[in-house]
Amino acid sequence: MSAFVISKRLNGDYKFTFASRRGKTIFTSIGCKDKADCELIIATIKNDLESFMLTQKRHPGGKFFFRLSRGGLVLANSRKFSTERMLQKGIDQFLDYFVTAEVLDFSDNEPVFSDAEEDSE
Repeated sequence: MSAFVISKRLNGDYKFTFASRRGKTIFTSIGCKDKADCELIIATIKNDLESFMLTQKRHPGGKFFFRLSRGGLVLANSRKFSTERMLQKGIDQFLDYFVTAEVLDFSDNEPVFSDAEEDSE
């Protein structure tokens, strides 16, 4: 099942990704100061996708990607796709599964190796 995954960046900002049913990241959001902002954007996507714009772009290196924006503000950028067909598959996967996607919150997880580093000192 596809999922919106909320996490924390190293600088303390929150972000969310949309992951495909196979766990591959389709797009990543902009950084948000509050987790509630991520939750609000996700809820708005799920309930009012028509108010968002999906814009297909081509990277100077030749790869393809899309942007999710609302009111002129870019809220997320997709990963890079090697072909237009793969780009369309990524967009289709998002459009087919965003409504039923779970919202997973990993923003409060502690670093996995913090105890191991302390034990070795």
